[in-house]
Amino acid sequence: MAGDNELSRNQRQPTTRSPTVTQTHTSAASAESVRASYRVRASELIGRGWLNTGGENITLEDLRGKIVVLDFWTFCCINCLHVLDELRPLEEKFAEELVIVGVHSPKFEHEADPDALAAAVERYEIHHPVLDDPELTTWQAYTARAWPTLVVVDPEGYIAAHLTGEGHANGLEVLVEELVAEHEAKGTLHRGDGPYVAPPARDGDLRFPGKAIALENGHFLVGDSGHHRLVELAADATTVVRTIGEGVKGHADGGPDAARFNEPQGLTVLPAAVAEQVGYDVVVADTVNHRLRGVHLGTGAVTTIAGNGVQRLLDVASARANESGAWVSDLGADPLNTSLSSPWDVVWSDKAGAVIIAMAGTHQIFSFDPVSGAVAVFAGTGTEGLQDGGPDAAWFAQSSGFALDAAGDVWVADSETSALRVLRLNDDGAVAAVETGVGEGLFDFGFRDGEAGQARLQHPLGVAVLPDGSVAIADTYNGAVRRYDPVTRTVSTLGRGLAEPSDVLLDTSVDGGPVLLVVETNQHQLVRLPLPKEALIVDEGAAQTQRAATPVAAGAHEVVVRFSAPKGQKLDDRWGDPTQLKISSSPENLVLDGGGTTTGLTRTLTLNPELDGGVLHITARAAACDGEPGGDIPDHAACHLYQQDWGIPVVLDEDGDTGLTLDLRGLD
Repeated sequence: MAGDNELSRNQRQPTTRSPTVTQTHTSAASAESVRASYRVRASELIGRGWLNTGGENITLEDLRGKIVVLDFWTFCCINCLHVLDELRPLEEKFAEELVIVGVHSPKFEHEADPDALAAAVERYEIHHPVLDDPELTTWQAYTARAWPTLVVVDPEGYIAAHLTGEGHANGLEVLVEELVAEHEAKGTLHRGDGPYVAPPARDGDLRFPGKAIALENGHFLVGDSGHHRLVELAADATTVVRTIGEGVKGHADGGPDAARFNEPQGLTVLPAAVAEQVGYDVVVADTVNHRLRGVHLGTGAVTTIAGNGVQRLLDVASARANESGAWVSDLGADPLNTSLSSPWDVVWSDKAGAVIIAMAGTHQIFSFDPVSGAVAVFAGTGTEGLQDGGPDAAWFAQSSGFALDAAGDVWVADSETSALRVLRLNDDGAVAAVETGVGEGLFDFGFRDGEAGQARLQHPLGVAVLPDGSVAIADTYNGAVRRYDPVTRTVSTLGRGLAEPSDVLLDTSVDGGPVLLVVETNQHQLVRLPLPKEALIVDEGAAQTQRAATPVAAGAHEVVVRFSAPKGQKLDDRWGDPTQLKISSSPENLVLDGGGTTTGLTRTLTLNPELDGGVLHITARAAACDGEPGGDIPDHAACHLYQQDWGIPVVLDEDGDTGLTLDLRGLD
């Protein structure tokens, strides 16, 4: 995700020691030297208002004496949702010393709606104060450059660290322990309760339902995400027939009253012959558990069928294989020892003979064969963005919804690019090509019908194929159901005024012809939407995510990414430089020289003086393993891949900066 992450120069306050030059990546000792060289005063927290504080406004002065972690997030972002879960154990362990403050800085227009934000805070069970920052005031004050960004503030109100992306939980724990010891010794640490005030609980049969499927008996099975269970509804889509799952967040197999899920989303019914072989009828994307679950409809019994519960990142070997041009797809046939990452939707493909998985957390499409247990990457390199091509070249961005058409091709709601994509399958079930029907990129969205090339969606989460071959789209952040006609390549609107519709399916059970059944997440219900005789044509415009552009001078431009391995880890240099920098631009000729992928975390670019500006696309990776600097990496050591994507708007200015510093993991 894109944003801004370097503090402005006039905030830096040098101490009496001489400044230490920040290296591309540093040892733990030099990182401590960097921290000691500058003290950066944290900026005040300014926004529209606060949530989870009982209506009280919070200032940094109110938090003095606490260690504060500012979590810059936006509720569309899967990486941000991962970080919320990474922070929960820290909140428990350091309940008296640490305060997490969520700074909600929206990417999409809909996310600036205060009601939508309040619903998201409730849905994701956030138990810390949240600052509503719709104008990106605090985001810009901290010059954040990415979602998610974490800024650690010490008990005296100074910046202690900047961390971008996810996967920093262990390093954060070590840093907080160090800050607790340091400030306890200085007498500047104040223990006690933080400012969090719990909101009232919500009642109802459904709570933030995610996806739904039709069953052979005419009922519907719903992923009741907010209650961490499945709910079977009668044909009226309202009456509860039964529940599957205890309704408590967690992971447990067993009968319908004992099993536990964690925010289940997508579901798919297996063919009868396959179900008979494997002993379950329905596959469930158990999203926050990073697992697939199997459900036997007769007994309601739940079993884990894939995923070890450890969130998958692009592993080091795969990352290096990708760097050399090879595409790693086969993940083996031991599904219970395979890591998944936020599977969001699933669909059975007869052509592929497998369950296709929207692996939102790694921006890829996976497959799972229930009979053999084989798990594979079906399409996508893991790079977040919109790029068509073969399965080994395509980019996705938090794909979240599937539907099959009559040819067996897979239509995809690619949420973060506000796009409708399609996987064209060969006769053997492999992906021949990935194509885009609607959508432009990570920061382009809107509400515009008409010719597909100029039409815009806003963070769609679900799709369904209609009898005429057109595709209905749950256009979630526009509160609408849209229609894409692949023959005429046009977009229209079937209905609007919905509260975050996250799924849509064709319901043929209603007299008078098929209707659409829509999962209206923020109204906690399923609603029927008749197919109109004539669709609406809406044009409320196209938009782009608005972030402050960085003034840069044309010509030579130095890019530096700071990374310091957490204490107890060292850079994994067993196969050469473990860092990597990939740089491109929009438009392509913004960078005349210095683009591409190389090792190292520094690069000199040449920026085109003939242009007014554009966007720099930067991806940084660093591999580290458990071990002490200067020592060997132990056998079977846990290894970690730190990765972040930035999209940085720039404007050419003769007085602009000649360098850009980003933090993958930087200590101050």
